[in-house]
Amino acid sequence: MSIPSGAPAVVPQVPEAVHRRRWAILVVLMFSLLIVVLDNSILNVAVKTIASPAPTGLGATQSELEWAINSYTLVFAGLLFTAGLLGDRIGRKKMLLLGIVLFGIGSAFAAMSGSPGELIAWRAVMGFGAAFVMPATLAVLMNVFERDEQPKAIGIWAGSVGLGIAIGPITGGLLLEHFWWGSIFLVNVPVVIIALIAMLILVPDSRDPKPGRLDPLGVVLSIIGLVLLVYGIIRGGELADFTDVSVLLPVIGGLAVLVVFVLHEKRSASPAIDITYFRKPAFSAAVAAIALVFFALMGVTFFSAFYMQSVRGWTALQSGLLILPLAIAQMVFAPRARLVVARFGARAVCTVGMLMVAAGLAAFALFDADTPVWLMCVVFFVQGTGMAHVMPPVTVAVMQALPREKAGSGSAVNNTFRQVGGALGIAVLGSVLSAVYRSDIESHLGALPAAARDTAAESIETTLGIAEKMGPKGAPLVTAAHDAFLGAMHVTAISSAFVALLGAIVVALFLPGRTPAAQPPVPGGAQDDPTVPAPAAR
Repeated sequence: MSIPSGAPAVVPQVPEAVHRRRWAILVVLMFSLLIVVLDNSILNVAVKTIASPAPTGLGATQSELEWAINSYTLVFAGLLFTAGLLGDRIGRKKMLLLGIVLFGIGSAFAAMSGSPGELIAWRAVMGFGAAFVMPATLAVLMNVFERDEQPKAIGIWAGSVGLGIAIGPITGGLLLEHFWWGSIFLVNVPVVIIALIAMLILVPDSRDPKPGRLDPLGVVLSIIGLVLLVYGIIRGGELADFTDVSVLLPVIGGLAVLVVFVLHEKRSASPAIDITYFRKPAFSAAVAAIALVFFALMGVTFFSAFYMQSVRGWTALQSGLLILPLAIAQMVFAPRARLVVARFGARAVCTVGMLMVAAGLAAFALFDADTPVWLMCVVFFVQGTGMAHVMPPVTVAVMQALPREKAGSGSAVNNTFRQVGGALGIAVLGSVLSAVYRSDIESHLGALPAAARDTAAESIETTLGIAEKMGPKGAPLVTAAHDAFLGAMHVTAISSAFVALLGAIVVALFLPGRTPAAQPPVPGGAQDDPTVPAPAAR
């Protein structure tokens, strides 16, 4: 931590003992993040197996599969603000330990689920734990690295998401080939135990030294508003109808409660999040970009598993290996994104990154039942490269906009927008996929009994299940199901690419461009302004 000769003195904010082990702490934080990401990426390759009848799976319907994913999202998104706020007040290490323990317990019981309902319930417990893990990892990172090294550390932190994306599907595929479906959750337990030991030994605790009074009303409003909003979004995706009263009531109610939350926070002497930060274009553009990129990607991730396994006939392991190029791109480029930003500016880098994501998503509209594997690998690599040049810069913009003491709240904002965006992506794009598929397949179901037609049109898995029971006579229905799914996937891919393009427009208009080298931070100066870039770590 020596200061170069002739350079203005900058007072370190991180204790020397913590600074010396900062990279080891980062590894522990990445390991904790890996557990959460690993679980979601494993589940994506297992949806087909869980949808299979017992004893192979649980016989989960399309709706139950979505709830197995979204019960996690619902609890996660609803508690993120609260988890970040409690971490700033009680201690981030305490919240991290609590979250990991709950996540491990939920994983163990999810593995033993005897029905889709039990799986959905234990996934909610896992979401409860993850809500305390995710913001705590980023908040601890901001408190063990000095400001000039934070972009580098955040890039590595974001790159660990790529590692999870790579390990998850491959691990899931291997487990599903040799063990029962519950092994994809049980594998989390030993990882949780190792993470707990490492946290207790290495990770320092930190909190806001002057947190002010806890705002119970703000906490309750944030939970109610987010849970209602996300529930309404999920319900809309389940029904494939966003005009139904059971969708409109929670969505409108959630938005109304969140408006009350914002008004309350503006008047509160000790707010959970300072709403005035959203007046800064760079901050608002960064959180919008996070939401939009995950909106586009989560919907595509959901249907790509069915494309690879139901249409192409690949195993879960083969499908997992195909995600490897996306993961490698993130692992390679995310830690280096700060160098590109230092040269070209956040605006140019993020805009190009979003355009690459959009191009990768649009390419799905060209995929058919015979698309070469190498071409799919190229598309996934382009998507991963684009994400690697979007997520680190926008995360830096969000986190450095807030004082170090409020790192938990900043991380909660970052992750809340990501989770709400992802839930919207699965719900809205899933609804598009379902509606187009049903419209195309219904004309081929005339030979089925009237009672079976509605079930057969629900998803490609249910159609193929009925076709299998028909024996040789079901062959034309298999072909029709593949064609209908491909048509629905093409429409959905174009829709998701449009959303990514919208994200590119947002960052192109509002993120800061290339600026001259920043001066060293001055006490009381602009070090908390996201439009002022931090010096690139070397």
